[in-house]
Amino acid sequence: MQQLRGTAERAADFYQRQVRPHLTPQMQAFIARQTMVFLSTADAEGACDASFRAGPPGFVLVLDDHTLAYPEYRGNGVMASAGNITENPHLGLLFLDFTGDRIGLHVNGTAHLRPDDALRTAYPHLPVETAPGRRTELWVHISVDEAYIHCSKHIPHLEPASRGARQLAHRPKDAEYFTGPVTDPPPSAPAFPTRPAVPAPPVVPTAPTPSWARPPAAVARQGWRQVLRRDG
Repeated sequence: MQQLRGTAERAADFYQRQVRPHLTPQMQAFIARQTMVFLSTADAEGACDASFRAGPPGFVLVLDDHTLAYPEYRGNGVMASAGNITENPHLGLLFLDFTGDRIGLHVNGTAHLRPDDALRTAYPHLPVETAPGRRTELWVHISVDEAYIHCSKHIPHLEPASRGARQLAHRPKDAEYFTGPVTDPPPSAPAFPTRPAVPAPPVVPTAPTPSWARPPAAVARQGWRQVLRRDG
């Protein structure tokens, strides 16, 4: 794509200036301040999953300049991220600071699941309680392959709310938020106002959408997976 779009020289400059095969002291200090991280995994066939983790500042631990670890707690039992890691150890982390410096850090690495006692034997300084009242069931142990900046452009500036702030009374419970019965918002919480209707522009014939711009159909995804299995 760099050759196709003519960005190879610009990309090479970015690699030279920003990409590191380890965590710099500034990166380590940044991770130690973060309370959230977005992570990406994929299974053996390449089917992707994006997830989110949060905890007290520094819940993702910097063990050294090439190694990170974060705890996994009891959840919904799906084990999507952990299951993917057992099939495909490549992991991507994205730390974003929305409230302070408005900047991000990408960390790509190779992950393995470690029992608490096994990782604690190798790293005796691991905290016993990584989050109040939560017990660590597994550690995700990450060898860093590369780390680089996510620039501040388009990162919104957010003001943190008190942890004790109450949710809206009419808000559905988590288990019903997306899959429960559809209800109208109460009068005290009207829907967003709609904009005045604008006449639709005249229909102009357009060229067919190219194949690369069409959303992949389920049958296409299945065919791609079969190709991967065949070639693998």
